[in-house]
Amino acid sequence: MAPADSRLANRILLGLIVGAAAGALMLVIGSFAPGVLDAARGLSTAVLDPFGQIFLRLLFFVVIPLVFASLAAGVAQLGRLSDLGPLAGRTFALFVLNMAIGVALGLVMMNVLNPGGRLDEATQAQLTREYGGAAQAVVQVRTPEINFDTLVQMFMPRNLFGAFVGDNREALGEMLPLILFAILVGAAAAQLSAAKREQMRSALEIVAELMTGIVHFALRLAPYAVPAMIFSVVVKVGLDVVIALGLFVLGCLLVMALHLFGTMSIWLKVGARRSPIEFFRKIAPVLVTAFSTSSSNATLPTSLATARESLAIRPSTAGFVLPLGATVNMSGTALYEGCVVLFVAQVFGVELAFSQQLMLLLLAVLSAIAVAGIPGGSLPLIAGLLVTFGIPAEGIGIVLGADRLLDMARTTVNVGADLVTAALVDERMPAGSSSPG
Repeated sequence: MAPADSRLANRILLGLIVGAAAGALMLVIGSFAPGVLDAARGLSTAVLDPFGQIFLRLLFFVVIPLVFASLAAGVAQLGRLSDLGPLAGRTFALFVLNMAIGVALGLVMMNVLNPGGRLDEATQAQLTREYGGAAQAVVQVRTPEINFDTLVQMFMPRNLFGAFVGDNREALGEMLPLILFAILVGAAAAQLSAAKREQMRSALEIVAELMTGIVHFALRLAPYAVPAMIFSVVVKVGLDVVIALGLFVLGCLLVMALHLFGTMSIWLKVGARRSPIEFFRKIAPVLVTAFSTSSSNATLPTSLATARESLAIRPSTAGFVLPLGATVNMSGTALYEGCVVLFVAQVFGVELAFSQQLMLLLLAVLSAIAVAGIPGGSLPLIAGLLVTFGIPAEGIGIVLGADRLLDMARTTVNVGADLVTAALVDERMPAGSSSPG
């Protein structure tokens, strides 16, 4: 890691700590002077949230061109389409295995701790009253049945650009058509003559580098935007709900940390022959960005830059695995979905048998693949899973108070797992399978 990168990561982390501490202090003050807390929440809504959006949207500006250019260039750089099969096969196998392990760990934790069964009826009624309206709004966005026709629509809509242009965040797999189109463009480029293929690859690399330059502009703003966003989250979420759901939140955070730093460390040591400590030190800026933005898509530009510059992963591997992972490799999200469904089931006294929990594992993996890489993108899917297992869908309102914090944590797991997967895939690629960028 370059000294400048290290200093930036430290500044962002310091901003996180300062913002969280200031928010907690404001909650304490608000317990004695409610007007002060109301003013802080008003300030957050009017000033801090829009300021944080400047940072977020600066990153979102580059997502579509960067995903397209990186993925198409990654496929084109393979040179031979026969190399795409092993690359894609290893990548998807690791994605599915990663998510399945995450969900399994989450379900084991929920069965052992049984946090939902520890909430008294008064707390349950209070949380349902407080978040019932928000929950109903989420439930209205229903998850379509996953079948062959749905998959065709997700990957190949009638209007390619309409799938990812506009504010259509409820659409499942909104980035999947872009992913498929980029792969097709890269595959077609791989069939060109060597000179034309090199020209195409060079043009795509230039676009990717330009977008990376914009990322660096955004990162200069991060040490100021991050504390603003964190302060807003703390003063709005409040500690009462977090305390009421403390065991659930703590359990989720611990199992996410176990999956990211435990499971992924084993993968790094055994599969990629890398030092886990060194690896996580190098990707620290990426993890901090993921935690503060709660968005895999917003973090993708930073992930690509880190994979190439700090981890020395082949551009063809990073360009293929990371954009794809930001869309389909949602191990933290899959883990969280399983935990929430089982938690709400415990709260409402709905027992899920072992066979039903196995089905929950499968559905959590499939639904996580369809989650858009944006903050809160999994909430509609969780509502659909609740209905699937006969659990009152309004129960999602119980976890909405703590969802923001857990959204930040699961996004960190998602992004970290993407980088680990890229390292594993890159280690297994033949030495001559890509041309350096």
